[in-house]
Amino acid sequence: MIVHDVTPILNVSNLQESFAWFEQLGWKKNWEHGDPPNFGAVISGTPEIFLCRAGQGALGGRRPRQPWDNQAGSTWMSWWLHSPAEVDKVFALALKLGVLAPFPPTDMPWNVHECHIRHPDGHTIRVSARLEEE
Repeated sequence: MIVHDVTPILNVSNLQESFAWFEQLGWKKNWEHGDPPNFGAVISGTPEIFLCRAGQGALGGRRPRQPWDNQAGSTWMSWWLHSPAEVDKVFALALKLGVLAPFPPTDMPWNVHECHIRHPDGHTIRVSARLEEE
């Protein structure tokens, strides 16, 4: 078997609010389905994330026990950017927008510069870029 694409599905409590949350970070609403809509997708270039209201996966807590607590009990994913500077910009934007950002940009031992931001339903996103090989 060869997989040619992967699309994560996030369980969200409010589809329209989730569209808005992603859009403030540069994603675009791609489509929605249902009457009223209960399923949809956001895109950033080619990558797509499905959003399912009240289904298909874990729905994490809106507020972790502590702001630095990275174990929110829901889905984690990685967004790969082109450079560490872009990771820093996303983190700064998240802070400016009031997005929960429990882990600041850090050079990790596995040669990745990353930060963590959190969706209001508890989903953690690792915003990452590879560091230059020495």
